[in-house]
Amino acid sequence: MKKFLVFTKIILGIVIGGCVLNVDLIYAEEDNILPEIYIKAVNPGYTIDGVSNVGEMIEIGRQKSDAPISLAGLTIGYTNASGNLTTIVEFPEHSWMTGESILLRLASSPEHELANMNYAKTLAFKAGPLVIMRGEKIIDSVCWTGNNDCLPEFKSANPTTLVRNEKTGNFEHAVDYGPVYKNDNYMVENDDSGHGEVKSQCKGLKFSEILSYYDDSQAEQFIEFYNSNAEQILMTGCQIKYKNKFYPLAGIIKPEGYFARYLTDFSITKNPNNLNVLELVDIDGAVIDKLEYFNGQRKGTAYAFIGYGADGKAIWRSTYAPTPGEPNNYQEFRTCEVGKVINEATGNCVKITTVSEKVCEEGQYLNPLTGRCKKIEATKAKTCKDGYVLNEETGRCKKMIENTGADYSLVKEVYEEKSSFVALYAIIGVVVVGLGYVIYEFRREIARLFHRVFRRSR
Repeated sequence: MKKFLVFTKIILGIVIGGCVLNVDLIYAEEDNILPEIYIKAVNPGYTIDGVSNVGEMIEIGRQKSDAPISLAGLTIGYTNASGNLTTIVEFPEHSWMTGESILLRLASSPEHELANMNYAKTLAFKAGPLVIMRGEKIIDSVCWTGNNDCLPEFKSANPTTLVRNEKTGNFEHAVDYGPVYKNDNYMVENDDSGHGEVKSQCKGLKFSEILSYYDDSQAEQFIEFYNSNAEQILMTGCQIKYKNKFYPLAGIIKPEGYFARYLTDFSITKNPNNLNVLELVDIDGAVIDKLEYFNGQRKGTAYAFIGYGADGKAIWRSTYAPTPGEPNNYQEFRTCEVGKVINEATGNCVKITTVSEKVCEEGQYLNPLTGRCKKIEATKAKTCKDGYVLNEETGRCKKMIENTGADYSLVKEVYEEKSSFVALYAIIGVVVVGLGYVIYEFRREIARLFHRVFRRSR
């Protein structure tokens, strides 16, 4: 009997021990149900008390570990309602996740500065999936379209955040959720000394575009920067100086990349009367770049850098195609609604009018001056009575005059060229006078000549 009781205890112990072991295995599986890096929480942002994008953020979690996790080559992408995939964040080389989570916020959200990184593309209430990728491999994803396997969409009337249950891996809409932000949860190495302090350096950062004349809300204003370097720039510590006040920058710009800083904490003059100056100040206080914008800003336009002229000077133009966070696009005129075209002389949209040539009835013609049809009047040739002819210039009949020559006999006239005879007489007279003068002057010589001739002849 004692042996039986001992055997029973052993069997029960094995069974109970096996159950405990299975439970431990289940918990172990639950602990590993999430990938090494995963989406922890998502909020698309809401308009609350007139302020837009309140709460928009993406929170990324990781498996518990004391060792930093490399984020190099990791990207976060977003598919909108149209099915287009946009890269929201591309983590740079030598970037590390050192804490349990990192927080990303929309650059135009009111609390964008309370984030390890900022992004420019806002999330929709009904869209997705939002994915974490390494290369082309999807590590984690979540969608909220309300269709198929996606979660219910967000409702503007009921602000919530999609929060992940880290034990089950499932998401649920939570009314009250506060994401975790710690400045030291994320870092980027700038040297070979290890995971040391991140150094801020903004040289090579330039103003690229601004939008001051917003449509509905001041939160639409943004200032865009361009990284002209071949290396990424960490902007933490750099500032915008405007009207003797300083406003911080945060985030990372990849090489030859763009970053739009939305002005949720201050505003710039929509259309200034005087020249307004913006300065980009480095962490050491040096002014890296300066931008001047002036009166003449128009609604719906941004003021953007579009290139350099032949003299090497930067060319800035107002464009009707703002491109925050992307390469600039110059569009001289606004985009007109369907049925209208731009009048380049005024810059206004005018209605398209179809001009068709008017067809007149038979026996009528179109007067090009009035655009009306007018009766064609047949022109009859005027006939004059006998003895009269039509004067084509006056259109009148005129008596015909017949000349037979009977009343006008021909008289023969002899024409003498009197001027020729007068000239001849004048010449003869001149010759005679000349001879007389010669004879008178040489009369003695002539007389002697005659005496000699006469004597010899004897």
